[in-house]
Amino acid sequence: MGLFSFIKDAGAKVFGIGKTTEEEAAEDAAKAAELAHEKAEKLVNAVEALGFGVTDLNISVDGDTATVYGEAENQATREKVVLVVGNTEGIASVDDRMTTAVQEPEAQFHTVVSGDSLSKIAKKYYGNAMKYPVIFEANKPMLSDPDKIYPGQVLRIPSED
Repeated sequence: MGLFSFIKDAGAKVFGIGKTTEEEAAEDAAKAAELAHEKAEKLVNAVEALGFGVTDLNISVDGDTATVYGEAENQATREKVVLVVGNTEGIASVDDRMTTAVQEPEAQFHTVVSGDSLSKIAKKYYGNAMKYPVIFEANKPMLSDPDKIYPGQVLRIPSED
């Protein structure tokens, strides 16, 4: 016989079997929304497991952007929550919509590159490599060891005050 060509989407329109392109798109959108909701729940659980003081924590995910809501007890906590969420695979940006009970100066952020160490980063920001424990402490509990940082990771660099 041979190869016959057909209209790909006609089956659902003619016989009521299969799905139209619109139906498939709607199902794909529903699956994406469900996955985003699951990811948001996992992020909330991860933040809460670290014991940060955040009231009314809520996170939503849209594609590779996470939006974080709630009231952090202080600026350091707020920044740590942003880092936990942002240093998660699949998240490219964090929209910080949190508030803080106490106004404090914001820390700087540093993206780790190959060859970085906490002492090298301390030398860059503080002029003294021996101040690496300040950076380590500022990033606890996300960091468990001063030697375990990786390229692409974002760290808090608090002011020297």
